[in-house]
Amino acid sequence: MADKAAFRETVNQGYAFKGEHFDLGIAMLDKEVVEGAMVCLPLQTMNRHGLIAGATGTGKTKTLQVLAEGLSDASVPVMLMDIKGDLSGIAAAGQINDKIAQRLAKMGKEFKPSAFPVELLSISEERGVRMRSTVIEFGPILLSRILNLNDTQEGVVSMIFKYCDDNQMPLLDLKDFIKVLQYIGNEGKKEVEATYGKISTTTTGTILRKVIELQQQGADQFFGEPSFEIDDLMRISDDGRGMISVLRVTDMQNRPKLFSTFMLSLLAELYATLPEEGDLDKPKFIMFIDEAHLVFPEATSALLQQLETVIKLIRSKGVGIFFITQNPQDIPASILSQLGLKIQHALRAFTAADRKAIKQAAENYPETDFYDVDELITELGTGEAFVTVLNEKGIPTPLVHTMLVPPRSRMDVLTESELTQLERSSTLVKKYNTVIDSNSAYEILTAKLKQAAEMESKPVDKPAKKAAKEESIFDNTVVRQATRTATNIITRSLLGALGLSGRSRKKSLF
Repeated sequence: MADKAAFRETVNQGYAFKGEHFDLGIAMLDKEVVEGAMVCLPLQTMNRHGLIAGATGTGKTKTLQVLAEGLSDASVPVMLMDIKGDLSGIAAAGQINDKIAQRLAKMGKEFKPSAFPVELLSISEERGVRMRSTVIEFGPILLSRILNLNDTQEGVVSMIFKYCDDNQMPLLDLKDFIKVLQYIGNEGKKEVEATYGKISTTTTGTILRKVIELQQQGADQFFGEPSFEIDDLMRISDDGRGMISVLRVTDMQNRPKLFSTFMLSLLAELYATLPEEGDLDKPKFIMFIDEAHLVFPEATSALLQQLETVIKLIRSKGVGIFFITQNPQDIPASILSQLGLKIQHALRAFTAADRKAIKQAAENYPETDFYDVDELITELGTGEAFVTVLNEKGIPTPLVHTMLVPPRSRMDVLTESELTQLERSSTLVKKYNTVIDSNSAYEILTAKLKQAAEMESKPVDKPAKKAAKEESIFDNTVVRQATRTATNIITRSLLGALGLSGRSRKKSLF
């Protein structure tokens, strides 16, 4: 049996942080609670990213809830990607039961139920604030990568953006992009080729098919106006707590391309918008990606490449990204190596492959003289986990078998009436849930083609016809009034390794 006094001393020294922190649980040795050995999380290193792993039913979601509560209390805004649909209860106060009472008694703590400030978000028909992005904010390179285009096709997409920029035709939604794509492949082919070079009809046809594929996964709901402003994810509630944004993506499991599109856009926006911060006392923003094992197998190579680069760079902006999954091996090794906080719930060994995965998982954690990690990792109880974090010097803390504190908010979903009340009280619903269909590339080109058709059908003398041909569509008063659009579009470089561009916030079209 291990020396309990030596173990307590090891834990107390390893988890004694000078800066702001919050309790995650109490240390255990030989499957018993060690009094006075609390395990804490330091806010200063929460931007070093993290992992919550474990088999189904071991308590990962509740651990995520505890982390979100602690961060919110510390005035850190949080975003939760709710793929299973079971995180909305964080907006309501929890209730004590016998199991919670017994657990807190072992820790010497009292249950203090609390509801937290929550904003429900959506990128589809789910209830909540609608998150959108315009095509022009997404940018040609980012759009090309999500469509998996080759270099030639990517060049055509870049040309489309340049053509629309030169002619003051804003690309706001996919309808605009498709209209321009059809135009340069047909009626406007000669006009465009005269300025921008030869365009293959086969290339435009391939791009069009891939855009339609993206539409079939619901991308029309994501591209458009009003576009979501990143500052609305980083709000502090009236009582000083960080706002918890719960993105409801329960219908995304069968639409991986749309989810990849959203992830790329959001990460690009975060990186491009936020200033460099260096070492902060606490992070500015934390994002939790639940059920990550559903994301990575279906993710495009662009998303994986983006995530790898963002994980390495975005912590300097004060942002932390946390993945919640069933097994650490679900996360690509290049990303897993960048995750400073690791909370490992129980894994199950039903097959030889499972046992091999468990051995690999155990090797991801610091060595310890107090536990046989390979064996104990299969015997952890629900609400228990191995924990290691980075201390304030960036050094991994001792690996500790921890009994985790229970959430103070509801460990269940909100009712329909509660969801309705939450929506009604939201100021962002009023801001974002009314679709704006501004005059853009689709309307401008439609007017241009209509005018051209009318001129062809109307008999005119030769001098008048020649003058009409020479008249630019943008010299026409009616059309010129229809081309109200965003200006000052900034081409920014995001993630030098990828050449991705973030959004440039446009002016109002009205």
